[in-house]
Amino acid sequence: MKNLFFILAFLAISVAFSQSRPIQISGNIIAMDDQVPLESATVHLERLTDSTVITYTISDKEGKFNLEDRISDKSVKLYVSYVGYKAYSQLITLDNPMVDLKTINLEVSNALDEVVIKSAAPITIKKDTLEFNVSSFKTKKDATVEDLLKELPGVEVDEDGKIKINGKEVNKILVNGKPFFGDDPTITTKNLTKELIEKIQVVDTKTKSEAFSGEEVDGENKTINLTIKEENNKGVFGRVAAGAGTDDRYEGAGMLNYFDNDRRVSVLAGGNNINSPGFSFGEIRKMFGGGNSMSMSGNGSFTIDGRSFGGGEGITKSQNAGVNYADKIGEKTDVSADYFYSGSSSENKTATQRENILPDSRYFTNSISSTYNDSDSHSANLGFDIAVDSTFLINIDPSFRYFKSTNTYNAEEESLNDENILTNESNTNSFVENTGQNFRNNINMTKRFGDRGAFIRVSLTNEINTRESEDFLTSLTNVYGLDVTNPGNEDFVLIDQISRDQITNGDGDVNNFRSSVNYRLPLIAKELFLDFEYEYARDKSTDTKSTFDLDGAGNYSVFNEDQSTDFEYLDERMVPGLGISYRNKVWSANVGFNYIYRTLENTDLLRPELNIKREFEAGELNAYLRYKFSPKASFWSSYRLNNQPPQLRQLQAFENVSDPLNTIVGNPNLEPSNDHRINLGFNAFDWQKRTGFYSYVGGNITENQVVAKTTIDENFVRTTTYANVDGNYRMYAYLDYSKDVKLDSLKTLKVSFGVNGNFSRNINFNNDVQYASQVRALSPQLGLRFTWKDIMEFRPRYSVSFTKNTYDLAEFEDREFLEHNLNLSSALFLPKKFEWRNDVAFNYNPNIGPGFQKSAWFWNSTLAYSVLKDAGTVTLKVYDLLNQNTNARRTATQNYIQDSQSTVLEQYFMLSFSWKFNSLGKKGETDDDSFYWD
Repeated sequence: MKNLFFILAFLAISVAFSQSRPIQISGNIIAMDDQVPLESATVHLERLTDSTVITYTISDKEGKFNLEDRISDKSVKLYVSYVGYKAYSQLITLDNPMVDLKTINLEVSNALDEVVIKSAAPITIKKDTLEFNVSSFKTKKDATVEDLLKELPGVEVDEDGKIKINGKEVNKILVNGKPFFGDDPTITTKNLTKELIEKIQVVDTKTKSEAFSGEEVDGENKTINLTIKEENNKGVFGRVAAGAGTDDRYEGAGMLNYFDNDRRVSVLAGGNNINSPGFSFGEIRKMFGGGNSMSMSGNGSFTIDGRSFGGGEGITKSQNAGVNYADKIGEKTDVSADYFYSGSSSENKTATQRENILPDSRYFTNSISSTYNDSDSHSANLGFDIAVDSTFLINIDPSFRYFKSTNTYNAEEESLNDENILTNESNTNSFVENTGQNFRNNINMTKRFGDRGAFIRVSLTNEINTRESEDFLTSLTNVYGLDVTNPGNEDFVLIDQISRDQITNGDGDVNNFRSSVNYRLPLIAKELFLDFEYEYARDKSTDTKSTFDLDGAGNYSVFNEDQSTDFEYLDERMVPGLGISYRNKVWSANVGFNYIYRTLENTDLLRPELNIKREFEAGELNAYLRYKFSPKASFWSSYRLNNQPPQLRQLQAFENVSDPLNTIVGNPNLEPSNDHRINLGFNAFDWQKRTGFYSYVGGNITENQVVAKTTIDENFVRTTTYANVDGNYRMYAYLDYSKDVKLDSLKTLKVSFGVNGNFSRNINFNNDVQYASQVRALSPQLGLRFTWKDIMEFRPRYSVSFTKNTYDLAEFEDREFLEHNLNLSSALFLPKKFEWRNDVAFNYNPNIGPGFQKSAWFWNSTLAYSVLKDAGTVTLKVYDLLNQNTNARRTATQNYIQDSQSTVLEQYFMLSFSWKFNSLGKKGETDDDSFYWD
């Protein structure tokens, strides 16, 4: 490994010997007709030999631009483009490294669409849309959309495939404006290839109705739309992969896509026993499912777009299959549909050591548990977008879910006092079977009026859930204490024993209904609006658990009323609201006020004396402000006042004794909580200097927050209720700075630095004593990414976390925690057709308790070779090369410090093969009926 790092470091140092020279080209862009400076015009240089984009920038408010780079070319072609104007080009000879072009006048074009299509500009800014021309960005051969995104300015893609653009998270990816497998970004970015895509468009995330009505949103989330090339809109393409390894490890996946202009059908399937979602097709490190994070968390489950891949921690075996369909029916209706099946079985063993903190003492809890989970789920989604006319849109989105799971659980737990004397112990074994169904339908009807921005929207949502469960439980709990009948004896003896052998049948229904009406009245056309809204919601549910103990004849026939429940819940809300919003090219602001009339009602059919009906009224406020300094930089701020009622389980006075060591009792006198939250943010990306800066600071104060209040007796048996407290608050801040340094036409270095900090004050109870705790945390991180095109990539990252917990009780000891994380990722693309990737993670936590591993190196390595004219890939992968994988972790709260460790996936070797096929033709026509190697 040392030799590998030496080679990579040597290659990085060699950058300093580049033969390129610095150049600088400047100028001023003016509209020829009215001599107005053109802000956000795109200026780029192309190489004469192959039209490769060398560098680019965006003009500022005064129309000025400045191109700086290091190149070896003697002559280049300069292009200037701006939407609505004719493109400008000029041949420039670089005899002098500094070139001043003075003023460039752009002529108005009469063919707006033609200018946009023919423009070769790498970046185009059109109102609120940022557009990248895919052909302007060079990647390795056979690059995926994810590989392409990593080359775009201002775009960050982390190890798990999560995408950020100028610091804003991407939460939706569309293909030709339509969802692709439920908008799941990872399935789209990892499996569609760059050669299919013509443009990448970035916009603020909006619902279909918001986009249709032209509403402004806060812009905190982004949507990427991938525009397929016209010639690639008809044909079949896909890929399959399979792999086998040591310790009976295996993986397999397949994906088939059929495009016929507006009609699109995609089918995928996968299965593995290596804790992977299964849709990365065996290529390089992707099948590891994010090895770095997995190695530390020990969680074998995955969730993609709300779908579960793996039902528990530890080692998971999963199977998945799905189909996606999109089409256009007639001229007015777009339809989309998908079905998805996911099944998994997982096993896990966990050991924990917990130090529990009391005001005047400590006690210790040790536990060992094992779980085995088997689950299957089916989901189906439909979507109908009906354009009745150009002013009236109807969206109908029904969805269906079905799941079934079984879970086997075994656990042993013991508690000891600060003198290491056993005070209680328990042994629990259970087998639970759950089934459930869900139906949800959402209808949105949006009608626009005129061209001033007026509209009315009616929304209706209904959700129905049913579930059934069967729980077999055997447990034995022993409580030890001093023998009160023998005062002179200080030895602990058995004072209570609780033995259970029972079955609990459960079922429940949920019927939620929501309706709302929104009307927007323009006060100033397309700028200032008055918004009226009204919402009515009614959530009703039932929850029945019938517990039967084993009788003398071996039958479960003795009804246990203490552990049985039969509840009916009702949460009904009426919410009128009024808002005002303003927007122009620079400012965007809105203020809204809602008033909530809420009724909470709980009917206990077994214990009528515990029935509850509470009525609440409260006001809510939200405000948002965004200011665009330029297309490169913007500032935003928000304030929100939310009113949150107590949960019904916190209100009901029913004694829940399902856990013999912790009885839970609600408090019917709880009051609602008010949460005040404020956030400020600034982000900027300088296209010329290739620097990005993103930051935010915020905080929240909660009045009447509901917290758990636990009383612990001398035998460490707990009784928990709930109480309102004041004085809880949290402050947080984050900043991230990145800079791309183009060393020459082939080598780039990206430097990123970030720091995350927060401070919180929490009011809690410990054994009936109220106290305040303060948590200070600071986590700086530094990352580098050196790229030598077609040769290598090296990406080191380091972070350190400092945490300090302090308390206002003298009996509580202040705590400090430190953790180091180092990640080294590398890729070598030589010799030709080979690709060698390594991911090394190091974690050091000196605070982990005795018996747990404090540090570990985690190294994944893959070697891939392209065959069959690059259509096939053979991959040899080694998971956990050093055989040190661990997920030991420490958790610290106000009341305890816990060390835990559970089952992890251990070292294996795997040989995989993947193959892709493609029959996409040109301009809506396939070449013929056969496949060709692309």
